[in-house]
Amino acid sequence: MQFGEGISLNDAHALLDAAFEAGIARFDTAEMYPVPQRPGTGGLSEAALGSWLAGRPGRRARVHLTTKVTGPGGMPWVRGGPPRLDGAAVREALDGSLARLGTGEVDLLLLHWPDRYVPLWGETAFDPSRSYGDATPMEEVWAACGEVVASGKARAVGLSNETAWGLGRALAVGTPPVAALQNAYSLMARTFEATCAETCAAAGVPLLAYAPLAAGLLTGKYNSRGGGDRRAAAAWGGPPDARLNKYKGRYAEGEARYAPTVPARAAAAAYAALAVRAGLSPAALALRWVLGRPLVGGAVVGVTGEAQLAELVAAAGGGTLPGDVLEAVERIHARWPSPTP
Repeated sequence: MQFGEGISLNDAHALLDAAFEAGIARFDTAEMYPVPQRPGTGGLSEAALGSWLAGRPGRRARVHLTTKVTGPGGMPWVRGGPPRLDGAAVREALDGSLARLGTGEVDLLLLHWPDRYVPLWGETAFDPSRSYGDATPMEEVWAACGEVVASGKARAVGLSNETAWGLGRALAVGTPPVAALQNAYSLMARTFEATCAETCAAAGVPLLAYAPLAAGLLTGKYNSRGGGDRRAAAAWGGPPDARLNKYKGRYAEGEARYAPTVPARAAAAAYAALAVRAGLSPAALALRWVLGRPLVGGAVVGVTGEAQLAELVAAAGGGTLPGDVLEAVERIHARWPSPTP
């Protein structure tokens, strides 16, 4: 999601090569990437992935590609700022993604967020007054998803940033099946457990957990407050090139969800301290916890360097966390539940 913004094309290709050689064969992108979003960069992440595949004959058959259709919102540089997520939008978005990826089909197409008001980007409370009446019915958009599957342009379809209600509506349509739900899920974002988990379990829909490191907060790199500066209480610490510092003021979604609140700071510090006691890196604790959770079919991680990639690959193979560590996680969660939903 940063290919074309914070990561150059050459570096993107190097990271993809390293990931593939490490055994990773599933790659996730979206038509609106990279982030932070701005005019002139939309689609560059898909293009970087596509050029990597084009330069490595035979590679496409060995990888699984996921991309996402942008929902309605204020990005006029993405297909003119789509006012609706209807059938025409799904078809147009997928055709554009296929062209940038240089392939005739994607393995999984996700609706990036719903065409209706739902609490997103750090919100948790539903406000009925913000609902709008001209949202595309799920039956219509899901019928379009069935069309792209029937056409062979997408092998499977799923949802992202969706609620239990929306997931249930898609399941009620029946065809095509909902192949996956991609929602935020981490040690610091566990609202999935009280919302969509029951529906996923009953319908056999796996969770693709995005932001399992909470945008880097769970790596511990933001925990330093920069000495005794009182102003540090209003900002995360850490290196200036870390995403939440580098793009401060330009990354509304990230800054809203990962604001340096007292609970977020306390939780990040507590999980980092637990990792040290367990003999793990904070990132390894966070990733192994997510991968060990019921209903999780995979974790979607973003990396900016090969050392970080190597750490996460090693962590992913580390297996289930010990019982005492899992118990300690629950104690921290009880005190600071989901500060970055």
